[in-house]
Amino acid sequence: MAKGIIVKALSGFYYVLEDGNELANGELVQCRARGIFKKKGLSPLVGDRVEFERTENGEGTVTEVSPRSSELIRPPIANMRIALLAFSVVEPDLNQQLLDKFLVHIEHAGLTPVICFTKLDLLESAADAQLSEAVSSAASLYRSIGYEMFETSSKFKQGLEPIAARLAGELTVIAGQSGVGKSSLLNALIPGIDLETNAISMKLGRGKHTTRHVELLPLGGGGWVADTPGFSQLDFAEIEAEQLGGCFPEFVPLSEQCKFRGCLHLHEPSCEVRAAAERGGVAASRYEHYLQFLQIIRDRPRRY
Repeated sequence: MAKGIIVKALSGFYYVLEDGNELANGELVQCRARGIFKKKGLSPLVGDRVEFERTENGEGTVTEVSPRSSELIRPPIANMRIALLAFSVVEPDLNQQLLDKFLVHIEHAGLTPVICFTKLDLLESAADAQLSEAVSSAASLYRSIGYEMFETSSKFKQGLEPIAARLAGELTVIAGQSGVGKSSLLNALIPGIDLETNAISMKLGRGKHTTRHVELLPLGGGGWVADTPGFSQLDFAEIEAEQLGGCFPEFVPLSEQCKFRGCLHLHEPSCEVRAAAERGGVAASRYEHYLQFLQIIRDRPRRY
């Protein structure tokens, strides 16, 4: 039985790179999944380690999926260790509420979040002091929380070496809303792949989707990065109200001092998280976004 990793999934087919082969030289084996997976409610995902058997026509059948170390539902991908969250500083403007939403989902999934602000060249050419200050303040905020921060310009190859070094040897998924420059960033990090890019729609303030499937791409320094379809909305279907605070790292040590176990940091007496927010020990934007997300979770239909 052959073993390998799924590097692309498209139209019901899974493209597997067999162990011992390199993507540049080895052929991908086009596979279908055994019907047993559907009965079990399990779908193979990009990033899965699998066993497969070749068929007479040179294709293959995935027969076994190894246990996963991590799993994301949107984008659908498995076994990633790092989530590179790409957010543009302009066109579209930096959206911290959406960034915090991504961070919550990545924290909940157990991946290591790495934030990358893109399109620095557009910020510099805009010569907007107020906008520059807002971006600088946001970068400082996330660094103070403990998140790794990178700032890049794909156009001028600025800030690429540090981020390439950080991703070397890792399994990384790159995510962010459409139009923020994910494909441009990957084109700059992996010369020769020439992913399609599209300009921002100035009328809509967002980009068109240029990536239509999830695919692992080999990094020059070793490791893989997954290009994913752009999207701008995430729900909280997998997160319970009691889990949300744990997805805000700066809340965790404070919550241990709350009077009540399971405190939602809403109206409870002697809540240290709320007290810290009131005295400026927790950023107002982060606490406000926490309350917004908590309301969404509490308002969703109950599952039975």
